[in-house]
Amino acid sequence: MRVVMAGGHSRIALILERLLSTRGDSVAGLIRNPAQATSPAVAGAEALVVDLERASVEEVAKHLDGADAVVFAAGAGAGSGAARKESVDRDAAILLADAAEAAGVGRYLLISAMGADLRARDDTLDPVFRAYLRAKAAAEEAVRARTALGVTVVRPGLLTDAEATGR
Repeated sequence: MRVVMAGGHSRIALILERLLSTRGDSVAGLIRNPAQATSPAVAGAEALVVDLERASVEEVAKHLDGADAVVFAAGAGAGSGAARKESVDRDAAILLADAAEAAGVGRYLLISAMGADLRARDDTLDPVFRAYLRAKAAAEEAVRARTALGVTVVRPGLLTDAEATGR
């Protein structure tokens, strides 16, 4: 199986890249910065440099050629503003779906955020965090509407580097 992950150096992607490559799957991680290439490589994945904030559907689709599944594990990251939440957490997720359809990829896994659709309306939350939740909710809606992709949305809660508990 060939799996390509957007956000190839993110914490979630690195764990998944290691698991899949250990299983014998072909794995690639899309990264924005060439300096990040060692992270996916250490996890057993091929690093592919592409900036999802600037790339075209056709450019991304070339990187997905032959893939069975794509994973959107990218994110604007802590410290970024509302505009980057939209350009990465929403727009890049949608771009990956467009490219996956163009490349004939059958599966799309979107890493979202717990309660993205409901908590985005909470006026008591930090405005940038609300922008993040709105971006994730919009990405979910746009990706779920696809009929050519089998879509799975995962809404993780708090992420930790602690040892797994099995729960």
